[in-house]
Order: sequence, then structure tokens, then C-alpha cells
Amino acid sequence: MKKYQLYLIDLDGTIYRGKETIESGVRFVKRLDEAGLDYLFLTNNTTRTPEMVVEKLRGHGVETTVDKIYTPSMATASYLLDRNPGKKLGLYIIGQVGLWKELLQHPEFSYDEEHPDYVIVGMDTDLTYHKLMVATRCIHRGATFIGTNADKNLPIGDELRPGNGSLCAALAVASGQEPFYIGKPSKVIVDQALEKWGVKAEEALIVGDNYPTDIEAGINSGVDTLLTLTGVTKKEELVGLTPPTYIVSNLDEVEL
Repeated sequence: MKKYQLYLIDLDGTIYRGKETIESGVRFVKRLDEAGLDYLFLTNNTTRTPEMVVEKLRGHGVETTVDKIYTPSMATASYLLDRNPGKKLGLYIIGQVGLWKELLQHPEFSYDEEHPDYVIVGMDTDLTYHKLMVATRCIHRGATFIGTNADKNLPIGDELRPGNGSLCAALAVASGQEPFYIGKPSKVIVDQALEKWGVKAEEALIVGDNYPTDIEAGINSGVDTLLTLTGVTKKEELVGLTPPTYIVSNLDEVEL
């Protein structure tokens, strides 16, 4: 396999599966460390802060630091700051601690339920009708609708639960505005990760288990992709699709 300057590694389905550790994924990270190769954990999860992600990974045997974590919450903040230099922005936020903490730590952003510039929607397991009602009203008043990620479902154990894309779909129907997505498979989060590390698209590899998010993110951003069959996507589901650059049963098969 080609040598890469940066490995962009998914988490759920790649390093762990819920509470279950995927040992081949853990060994893969350790082999990257031993080889002195750079990597960044590129997750679509906005419910956790980077510190919480580090703690989650520690529980699965991966020792890392917050500078190796990149989430759609972080990418959303960067996206807004880059496109609104020097401006103060009002935000109506639906989401959990990872999204709230990341956005509101920036002095340029403030919480606004009346006339925000943006409605930001991340995964919220406590979503209520009231939150959707306020968000709909804000969009009707001119706020731009941003979804942190488009995941329709979250695999939890043996079931598929509604993901953030499902929450955004409800708001899109109510408001008449489709969201602009930041996380995978959007190229926004990938481009920002590459810029953060000063790496060109052709020098990076996206490693993940989910074709519609991880692999399509690579296709959309011109980055090579490696699909590990330890999570969501099965090999038979790839028929008729643009193939990943590499396919492995598990990450022990990857030669560095």
C-alpha cells in the first residue's frame, strides 16, 4: 500500500463498536505510532468534547491527545469563523455538550433563540417539539440551517437508531430549507482537517467502516479511502458503487 502523510481514522465501527473494542483497529493505531506516522481521528460524533473522545479511546486501549481529535463541532466553528471574519454571530443550537461547548467557547458566537444568523443542528437524544418549533421559526426568519452531519442512523448494538440526519430531515420538512452539512461525507470537514495538518489531499488516507460517510467523504474530497469490513458496510453492498481505494476484512491486513 502507498505511504501516506496523514491517516484520517473513523472511530465507531473502526476502533470500537459501541462498548465493544475492535482489537484490529487498536493495533492499527499502535502500529502507526510505532512507525512514526501521523493520524487524526475524524469522527462524525458531536455529542462528546475532544476530551471525552480521548477518555472514550483510553477505555478501548488507545492513548491519544485532544490535538488528534477532529469533530464536526470543531469543523462547524471553523466554517463559520472563516466565512464571517470579524463578525459577531447569533446561533440557535440543537445538540449536546460536545457541540455547545465547542461553539460557545468562541467569543464571536452567542446563543440566540429569536433572530440568529444560523441554526446549528447536531445529534440530540433529548430533542423536543419545542426545540424543532424554535428552530423552524428562526429559519423562517432568515437563519441559515446547518447540520453537523447527515448520518440517518446510528448503529447501537443490533439496532439502528435515528441519527442526526433524521433529526435534520424533520426540520427540513418543517422549515422548507435543506441543511448545509459539515461532517462526513461532506468535503468541508475533510478539507479543514487537511488544512489543519498542512497535508495535500493526495497525501492522506481516510480509514473507516461506513461507505456512505467515510468512503464518500474521501471520494468527495479527492482523498484515497480504505474500507474496513468491521462495522456498518458489507462487501456485497459495494456492487455498482465507486470502489474504495482499498478494502480489508480488518485493519490487521493493512501493511504500513
